Amino acid sequence: MKKPILPGEVSAAVVDPAAYGEWDGLHEQLAWARANAPLAVAENPDHDPFWLVTRHADIMAIGRDPQRFASAIRPTVLTNREGEALARAATPGNDGHLIRSLVQMDAPDHMKYRLLTQSWFMPKNLKIVEERVRHHARAAVEHMLSLGGECDFARDVAAHYPLRVIMDILGVPAEDEPRMLMLTQQLFGSTDPELNRNKVEITSAEQAIAMLHYVIADFENYFRELTADRRANSREDIATVIANATIDGGQIPDRELAGYYMIVATAGHDTTSASTAGAIMELAKNPALFARFRDAEAEKAGLIEEAIRWTTPVQHFMRSAKADVDIGGQTIREGDWLMLNYVSANRDEAIFDNPFAFDPDRAKNQQIAFGFGAHVCLGQHLARMEMRILMEELLPRLKSLELAGDPARVESVFVGGLKRLPIRFEAA
Repeated sequence: MKKPILPGEVSAAVVDPAAYGEWDGLHEQLAWARANAPLAVAENPDHDPFWLVTRHADIMAIGRDPQRFASAIRPTVLTNREGEALARAATPGNDGHLIRSLVQMDAPDHMKYRLLTQSWFMPKNLKIVEERVRHHARAAVEHMLSLGGECDFARDVAAHYPLRVIMDILGVPAEDEPRMLMLTQQLFGSTDPELNRNKVEITSAEQAIAMLHYVIADFENYFRELTADRRANSREDIATVIANATIDGGQIPDRELAGYYMIVATAGHDTTSASTAGAIMELAKNPALFARFRDAEAEKAGLIEEAIRWTTPVQHFMRSAKADVDIGGQTIREGDWLMLNYVSANRDEAIFDNPFAFDPDRAKNQQIAFGFGAHVCLGQHLARMEMRILMEELLPRLKSLELAGDPARVESVFVGGLKRLPIRFEAA
């Protein structure tokens, strides 16, 4: 059976960082794909062809089948042909993974590494750190209120609060947080001229790979020193767990050790900050919604879950088929590459009533912004707790909230969200 091919404008949009920054036009292309070619091949001059998976049900089916849809074979983040070749030439075993973390692992390694810290992120254990999280939330609120009634919420609050929480739990001292924030933005915002290391437009794969190498080397150097300290001086933090953990009877290899730190440090704050800013943006747009949730007794769970769906900070992951598989009426062949587009899945009309409306009252919000299956986000419960506590501490302290300018999104195909959110507020 011949593979269905997407129209050129759809294929171009899903690989274009600027389209994810613009957002509305991308959603039009994805809505067309869901309605007309929900599982079809995207062809672009600089990329190997890949299946664009747009429907919620198909992404869940792939997520629950890691035996046949692998993460380790090819890049887990969309990479063009030249970039993948350069990455393979520069990595051990030519595997193409500049970072080897949980995201790039398959069984049996994936579960071995995941179990090292999984208990730290379970709801029962998170209760132990809840007061520490609340302390950081209150400090973030006081900082915002000190800014004189106007601020860039994405930059001044959302970027720093989750960072402080995850760095506290990880064991990174407060004075090193600016370095961690800068490196995270350079890693995830490498295609955005405002955020990447050299503050320039990326024009070649060689330029992009070189820039990422510098960022990763900075991370590795920092965490190498942290590891040496925790092996000599253990503490009650995740850095101590990672530094002293063993896999198959030996210490974690240096490459996987650095990858573990990086995935906890970066994914643990950038995505949460994006969803937090998304929630505040929608409250600033809707006075009635703001009035409802500023009530200290108002249940915040629906607001948080909808903000996560609405923002979808991790916008895709790639998978590689290890066998021929029939999904969504199509036959995926062994060796095929697939983009699981979570942005599309979280606007799927078959799952969400009125998906382009921000609705905290959805009876059953089936958002999959945290992924699904074996690779579901390790820190999802922490992210929800952080958002809930900040809303509990912030919203009752505000009398009014409104936009003070146009928000702007990150230009990135992988991790998105707001890079600017100017707001005006009055303290209660």
